[in-house]
Amino acid sequence: MFLCYIDESGAIPGNTSHYVLAGLSISVENWRACDAAVSRIKKKYDLESAEIHVAWMRRSYLEQDRIPNFETLDHAKRRAMVESQRTAELQRLNKANKHKQYRQTKKNYKQTAAYVHLTRAERETFINELAACVAIWGYARLFAECIDKVHFSAQVRNKSPHEQAFEQIVSRFETYLKKISKQGKETHHGLMIHDNNPTVARQHTDMMKRFHADGTLWTGIKYLIETPLFVDSQLTSMIQIADLCAYALRRYLENDEKSLFEQIFKRADRVGDTAVGIRHFTKLGCKCMICSSHRKSPPNKGK
Repeated sequence: MFLCYIDESGAIPGNTSHYVLAGLSISVENWRACDAAVSRIKKKYDLESAEIHVAWMRRSYLEQDRIPNFETLDHAKRRAMVESQRTAELQRLNKANKHKQYRQTKKNYKQTAAYVHLTRAERETFINELAACVAIWGYARLFAECIDKVHFSAQVRNKSPHEQAFEQIVSRFETYLKKISKQGKETHHGLMIHDNNPTVARQHTDMMKRFHADGTLWTGIKYLIETPLFVDSQLTSMIQIADLCAYALRRYLENDEKSLFEQIFKRADRVGDTAVGIRHFTKLGCKCMICSSHRKSPPNKGK
């Protein structure tokens, strides 16, 4: 039995150039070891109960820059001083009747509250350690659809970016399960586990029901069971790892950031040297590492 944890990066329409849906698959036999490895890294940085959102962790927290010798303080003192500054800032915005800025600032503070005891350098180190941990999971397989929004037309393709990406992930995960089932003596089934979002839950559940009945554009569905399970990502470390994977892919395509990408990309599902598990939907002739690896010819089975 294989579990595929799914998350996305890049809002639609949003101000990002790409939308990425990523799914990281591990067997149930490896789940406990993976979860324990992630927990050890989180504990090292006092993040045991925190939900990891890489995009929010990598931001600059201005309050930290205003605190003298912030890096020399212990975690409790750092947190107390940042929270004090943030409370004062919210009070200032409220008194000035800057309601829109107040709401956005309060949202930003909520999203980053779990990380304020870490310097920016420490947060970067933490994220890199997580990526390096995923990189050595030789049994894990990464599937992803990376859509360049400039070159995607929902009208032409008769589906939204969300729908195309999900159909692609389902098809590739199903194909992987079929491949490993044929290689061994037993049938392997898979279950998809998604970050909970009421709108997406309804859409993907309905799509999966259709796929079970009629297949996707590329394959019938034999090895995937049920509709996706939707879980609270705050309580599920592996969904947070899927967030890391989706973020790393998007930042590479948008900003040529390679440090996280090169670790995560090691886990792309491959046939020989061809990275069949990840596709970059963009203009013809793209020379990024994803496109270059995706275009390689699979090994000749006749040889």
